[in-house]
Amino acid sequence: MHTNRSSSFPKNSEVQRQTNTECCPDRIPTSGVHGTPGKPINGYANSHTNPDRCQGSPLPPRRERLGHTIEGRRAVLEALRAGTPVERLYVQETVERGPQINEILKAAGELSVEVVFENRRDIERRARTRRHQGVIARAGDPHYADFDELVDSATASRRSALIVVLDGIEDPHNLGAIARTAHAAGADGLVISERRAVGITPGAISASAGALEHVSVARVVNLSRALDRLRDAGLWIVGLDGAGTQLHTDVDLKVPTALVVGSEGSGMSRLVREKCDFIVGLPMAGAVESLNASVAAAIVLYEAVRQRTANPTLGNPDS
Repeated sequence: MHTNRSSSFPKNSEVQRQTNTECCPDRIPTSGVHGTPGKPINGYANSHTNPDRCQGSPLPPRRERLGHTIEGRRAVLEALRAGTPVERLYVQETVERGPQINEILKAAGELSVEVVFENRRDIERRARTRRHQGVIARAGDPHYADFDELVDSATASRRSALIVVLDGIEDPHNLGAIARTAHAAGADGLVISERRAVGITPGAISASAGALEHVSVARVVNLSRALDRLRDAGLWIVGLDGAGTQLHTDVDLKVPTALVVGSEGSGMSRLVREKCDFIVGLPMAGAVESLNASVAAAIVLYEAVRQRTANPTLGNPDS
């Protein structure tokens, strides 16, 4: 059991520590007004280079080596902006050429990423989610940050560290949503478990609207030991749980903080709970017993933002 630090913990109130489409290449303009089928558009490859394909069924997308896909316009654009090593970009040939699509194609061209236009059927076969919006990027294996490097970077900053630790989050949409909020709130990164937890998947990347291309995510074998490392680095461990006895607004989140968010169903595990310095909850006035994990995390993260950016003179008539 770790040493009790509640006597020295800066707080806002009296709180006690918790121990415990159809194939038709002539549909794509490739040159001139109507284009010539089979030729690239400004250097972008047209997948329908074989005129015989219009005489029969479209060929299925070719198999590729293991890696991951990034799906959806915003997620793909953010990945390109972040310099993610994208190997190939697939664009549905009938997709409307608006500003966002043009920006994606421009970014891909600047990075010399091969762009392949495919019919709707091939795009649907290739997609792993329903949120592809006609744009899919193929990248290498997901990159995970080194945990110790994440901690060192967070604690070396002039501002107080803020790291989000996810205990057993299995829904990729929750991971993506939490990553999106954490990035927007200025968190240093996320820590997730290698076991019984979702990793960086196409669904998570899509749900994050590209935030997972910007925020550091470290995977660890043992969350309990990771929390010990965070404590040794000077962070206070604040668990978020529906049964928390302290309100999230009662704890000073201006100090270096590791916010622990439990799984969607069972919350935090016993060992992880015992590592927390405080267990906080959210006030619930309605009949619903709890909030979605990503929503609850967002509330506490932005309470930390509020505390860290609060202007005490705002609205003061004497200011």
